[in-house]
Amino acid sequence: MKISNLMMALLGTIPALAFGQLSDSTKRVLPVQGAVNFRDIGGYQTNDGKQVVWGKIFRSDAIDKLTDSDVALMDKKGIRTVVDLRGIAEAKSAPDRLVANTDYTLSPAGSDSLPNANDMVKTLKQKDFLLTFYAEGVNYYGDRYRPAFIKLLGAGEGEAVMYHCTGGRDRTGMQTALILYALGVPYQVIEADYLASNVYLARNKKMNAYTDAMVAATGISKEQIEDQMKLKPELLQAFFGAIKTKYGSVEKFLLDEMAIGPKEIRILKTKYTR
Repeated sequence: MKISNLMMALLGTIPALAFGQLSDSTKRVLPVQGAVNFRDIGGYQTNDGKQVVWGKIFRSDAIDKLTDSDVALMDKKGIRTVVDLRGIAEAKSAPDRLVANTDYTLSPAGSDSLPNANDMVKTLKQKDFLLTFYAEGVNYYGDRYRPAFIKLLGAGEGEAVMYHCTGGRDRTGMQTALILYALGVPYQVIEADYLASNVYLARNKKMNAYTDAMVAATGISKEQIEDQMKLKPELLQAFFGAIKTKYGSVEKFLLDEMAIGPKEIRILKTKYTR
């Protein structure tokens, strides 16, 4: 699927209220050859009438296949701080391609317990397994998502921060949701950004091949597996719901687990909204 066709697909997957926030994919999605879900989270309107700045915060899927020109583009964008949300084994098997002297942080909390191929065969036969992943992972969320906030607070003028996992959808989607929440972006828009990965990842040949392999291994239809794996609003709701259940509010979670209180929120908004 070409970038120029993405918006037609997005029309059917994104809440109408938030569609306008995702209308410029040619600006939002980085034109790299080695990743399909590498995008800028700038441009979103906040509740106080401001806008998340462009070119400062990026999210992505795996970047081990980036080309030399892709890495040069990262350098041009000022992306020299990268937080890797994958597990230790994941990261070791597919090391990131980075700009020289990049400030790289591996933040693997909870990720080394992800199912392998054999586990996935069993897991896909369980209904709503992703809901469990989103809701029961709350004990890892502080350790996993804290480093990106630390890097955002410490980033200098002209520097950009990028974080990623393998698909750039679940762990990366939750990280993005927390950042946009802290910046005051409305929930409907946070959800829209999250769901957009369904469209961008449809171009990922590796993930499509993985789905075909799971069809052969499980005997479950491709349509059923795609439905099981698809990002849905209730997954993000389960993520925020688990946080609120344990901490009372997202704000309390940010304070207790990230040391992100009112002062830090003001700093983040000053740096990343205009």
